Amino acid sequence: MENTTIAIRKDLKEKIMEFGTKKETYSDVIERLLKSAEQRLLHDILMSDEGCITIEEAIEEAEKKWPR
Repeated sequence: MENTTIAIRKDLKEKIMEFGTKKETYSDVIERLLKSAEQRLLHDILMSDEGCITIEEAIEEAEKKWPR
């Protein structure tokens, strides 16, 4: 894979390496952090109760739409 050079502040570079081990490159650390962020985002989306209703509310709505 082709490499590139990016400019970052020295303090940010130090913070990135706080998450890494001696054997990891900056790319390894950043890749792992991004994967973790993606997983957290997916978790937050899947576990969000925004737009959801309780089972009891769903039953009540269904009984109004389709009375027995």
